[in-house]
Amino acid sequence: MARPKADLPPHGAIRALADADGRLAVRVTPGARSESIEIASGKLLVKVRCKPQEGAANDAVLRLLAQALGLAPSRITLLHGATSREKLFQIGG
Repeated sequence: MARPKADLPPHGAIRALADADGRLAVRVTPGARSESIEIASGKLLVKVRCKPQEGAANDAVLRLLAQALGLAPSRITLLHGATSREKLFQIGG
């Protein structure tokens, strides 16, 4: 059975949450039933299926953010929060 596509908001709405330097704060829920990105109360909430083991969830979040923003994953960098649910990413042009 094929996995359903992730629910993604418009990339303009996600970019609007980033600060002037292109940093984006994200709240992550690893081990979710389905992958999604949602905006709630001015915060970006990302749910991924991967468990937080050996960076698998971080990689999944990065790939999902890249897909939602229409960027290559190499254009997004994890700045803070490698072992936390609260993460800070740098979004490149």
